[in-house]
Amino acid sequence: QVQLVESGGGLVQPGGSLTLSCAASGSRFSANTMGWYRQAPGNQRALVATITIGGSTNYADIVKDRFTISRDNGKNIVYLRMNSLKPEDTAVYYCFGEGFTLGPTGWGRGDYWGQGTQVTVSS
Repeated sequence: QVQLVESGGGLVQPGGSLTLSCAASGSRFSANTMGWYRQAPGNQRALVATITIGGSTNYADIVKDRFTISRDNGKNIVYLRMNSLKPEDTAVYYCFGEGFTLGPTGWGRGDYWGQGTQVTVSS
């Protein structure tokens, strides 16, 4: 079983910055795509950014040019650097990982989610 554990959320003023981290642990995990989604109260969970094992990135239009996603493939850690934060960025941010894990019966594909970390942008 793979666990994704996020850290780095918190309260920040508008215009400020935060960096979220997400580390995969547990079973041996070969992550193809990792990324971040967010969910604000009353809204559906929405894509923020993803990054493939080869480094290709994809961003939601509303965060493009403000957020940067990166990863450490060797450590199975994905980061989200968030600059110029706005109140509308307030949400629970969830880490996502898709790839292959080594289980009792061999390698199998799976999707995994973290428990979420709160980001609040407010003065």
